[in-house]
Amino acid sequence: MTFRRGRRLGLDIGSVRIGVAASDPEGILATPLTVVRRKDEPAALRELREVVAEYEPIELLAGDPKSLDGAARAAAASALEFARKVAAATGTPIRLVDERFTTVEAHHALAAAGKSSRQRREIVDAQAAVIILQNALEFEHNTGVPAGREMPDEESEQ
Repeated sequence: MTFRRGRRLGLDIGSVRIGVAASDPEGILATPLTVVRRKDEPAALRELREVVAEYEPIELLAGDPKSLDGAARAAAASALEFARKVAAATGTPIRLVDERFTTVEAHHALAAAGKSSRQRREIVDAQAAVIILQNALEFEHNTGVPAGREMPDEESEQ
């Protein structure tokens, strides 16, 4: 299998914010787009629907929040539930990809770029989405296989 051409969006789904990143159609580079506040969930879904409509991605790559031992925790269930709502609202397939260490990696990258702690807090989620997306793009380029796993059905094991 070869790399599937088409733009993708990366999502770092947190309990407060959702970081969003986009790739070019060739899947070479992921760039930060925005951070969506999750407090008002219907508004967040509308905003994500607008971003998806603008970028027309072939898929969304959402972080799969697991602990270091690989077990799903409460945050994982909440993120998965929200990802299902995003899929339903946008009609776009979602793949879940390992996101362990992405927020830490994003903080380090932003600190190295000279961003203060306050500045990092506002954009770290979008940077984490970039890392999730870039890792997934590189995996598919290197293996010819899509990164991560398809989002499980509600009845399936998470």
